[in-house]
Amino acid sequence: MEYNRNRNNNEQGEQVVRARLPRDKEVIGIVEQRAGGIRMVVKCLDGVSRNCRVPGRLQRALWLRENDIVIVEPWEYDNTKGDVIYKYNNAQIEWLKRKGFLRQIDEL
Repeated sequence: MEYNRNRNNNEQGEQVVRARLPRDKEVIGIVEQRAGGIRMVVKCLDGVSRNCRVPGRLQRALWLRENDIVIVEPWEYDNTKGDVIYKYNNAQIEWLKRKGFLRQIDEL
């Protein structure tokens, strides 16, 4: 009884990845430092270092460490603050690097 025989039949061995891309005012960033509680300092690809927080609806879903790559939504009235709304996993990070979305990370 082999139920999972055809489960991973990708012949090239390449993993199919779907990565969420930033929309509208959202930017990609790297968590630089934890500031205690739900706050952290994130260096964004637009060159701004933002004091970000994890919204209450995502607090239990997002566990963040330093050097994690995330999507930040800047606040409308203060560009130096924002909300972390998504965290990329390792497969998604590799896909973003191959597609050229993370070229600026080496410069930061």
